[in-house]
Amino acid sequence: MFKRIDKLQIELPMPKNPDPNGAAAVQELLGGKYGEMSTLNNYMFQSFNFRQKNKHRPFYDLIASITAEEFGHVELVSNTINLMITGTTFPGDPDVTPMRNAKDKRNSHHFIQTAQTSIPSDSMGRPWSGDYVFNSGNLVLDLLHNFFLECGARTHKMRVYEMTDNPVAREMTGYLLVRGGVHILAYAKALEVITGVDVKKMLPIPNLDNRQFETARKFEDMGSQRKLYTFSDNDYKEIRKIWKGEHPDGGPLEVIQGTPEGGPIPDLEEVPEEFAPGITEEVFQEIAKRLQRSAGL
Repeated sequence: MFKRIDKLQIELPMPKNPDPNGAAAVQELLGGKYGEMSTLNNYMFQSFNFRQKNKHRPFYDLIASITAEEFGHVELVSNTINLMITGTTFPGDPDVTPMRNAKDKRNSHHFIQTAQTSIPSDSMGRPWSGDYVFNSGNLVLDLLHNFFLECGARTHKMRVYEMTDNPVAREMTGYLLVRGGVHILAYAKALEVITGVDVKKMLPIPNLDNRQFETARKFEDMGSQRKLYTFSDNDYKEIRKIWKGEHPDGGPLEVIQGTPEGGPIPDLEEVPEEFAPGITEEVFQEIAKRLQRSAGL
């Protein structure tokens, strides 16, 4: 079962100006082949379909706990996109063309399909596909694929970071560069335990240290690159048999039983020109009265 917490994994800054074309690029980090929807679903199905969980518990615990973190990454990228689009259009009578600013933006789906929020697609609007999920049933092959997948995701994050200086995108991308680095190292260490091959010697891929990115430096200064979370109050403890020793950059690796402290989820304002959420003040007051009556108040 999954336990949901009403927080993002980090607090996102509030943007001063809309950046819808930047949001279109960030979509790649959500629904692209190497996006967070892919890492989530790859690990989720591998954990669901894992054979001999008890016999190979440390590896199952590793994939299962990273699955839970990836749920939060999907949520984090989605909220980043939402904040970047906010403010692109303006309220007004339909005849004044209140959404005129949307017609020249790169991803019109954001304005026509989802009322200026994220979509499960890549940066070109192609829907995310289940074909991106790799689950061979062979543990070594799946771990090797996961290592490659995380390296591909890292490359795309770096490229998107260089495409936009939007502070929300930079904060989110810097954090995910660090957390993705944790997952790359974790899968490399798991492969070393099974095969004896020191996959860590290939890192980093690409050959650019996270500290080259300002927002990533902040999270590394907090030690995030050395922490692996179980995302469970009591389970998945055997990841300690894999996530142990020293980080390649120095400092002891640490398993955290639980979740990151997290930050608030942004509360998106209404967008009347999109009829979203479509609840007027009068309707809201009537809903409140009905709820009070049903509660006997």
